[in-house]
Amino acid sequence: MTSRTGFFLLSGVLLLVAVICVGEGVQLIATGKVLGIGIGLCAFVIPAIGVWFLRQTIRFGRASERLARELEAEGGLPVDELKRTSGGRIDRASADAVFARRKTEAEAAPGDWRAFFRLAVAYADAGDVPRARKAMQHAIKLRAALDSVAAG
Repeated sequence: MTSRTGFFLLSGVLLLVAVICVGEGVQLIATGKVLGIGIGLCAFVIPAIGVWFLRQTIRFGRASERLARELEAEGGLPVDELKRTSGGRIDRASADAVFARRKTEAEAAPGDWRAFFRLAVAYADAGDVPRARKAMQHAIKLRAALDSVAAG
């Protein structure tokens, strides 16, 4: 199963659970009891948070894919130059070396979304997913700023 298939499968499950939760919340509120009403209201809030998170994740994924397509069209996607173990895993020392280079490039060009995109990929290769996400979010913001300058 690809990660995209897994994402859509889990998204569907999340939406199904949200619908069930809201239905249960309506039934709890209909009891007319204070405790039932309180729990019923919570049953509305929890799915709303889940759906908001799903929306943010989808927006992030689409924006990341858009940047990747643009970089690919320019011929600027990072090349996979990582050494791998015999089992196919990324060699940590190799990932660290590429990361150090990408970090230097991003520091040298703090306004270049392409450098931060490549840094995000290097973070992910090095196994630091939270920082990879932050670097990608920064790349998305830098690219959006270019769009707003061009439009205005």
